[in-house]
Amino acid sequence: METLMAILIGGLFASGIYLMLRRSIVKLAIGLVLLSQSANLTIFTVAGLTRGNPPLVPEGETMPLVPYADPLPQALVLTAIVIGFGVLAFTLVLVKRVYQTVGTDDMDEMRSTDGFKD
Repeated sequence: METLMAILIGGLFASGIYLMLRRSIVKLAIGLVLLSQSANLTIFTVAGLTRGNPPLVPEGETMPLVPYADPLPQALVLTAIVIGFGVLAFTLVLVKRVYQTVGTDDMDEMRSTDGFKD
């Protein structure tokens, strides 16, 4: 299962980097989302994919029953998802404002509106 996840994560990272290198600012935002999701999957995979009991301690025991799912990576990924959603919302508002101001989503054309000469 870890091998399949590694291939999936590699594909998501490659797709995200490819989209971020495109000239369109919309593709840049989509690439940012793909990178954040691949980072979340990386955390899950590195922590170990365990199909087991929830990390609850039964009554009268001192430890959870083995095997149990580790709650730390789940908490980290949940926090990363919330932060990623906030970054995505800010990025989409920024993209909309840039498009309204400049009138294009091509980064090369945006550079030509800065007033700088190459």
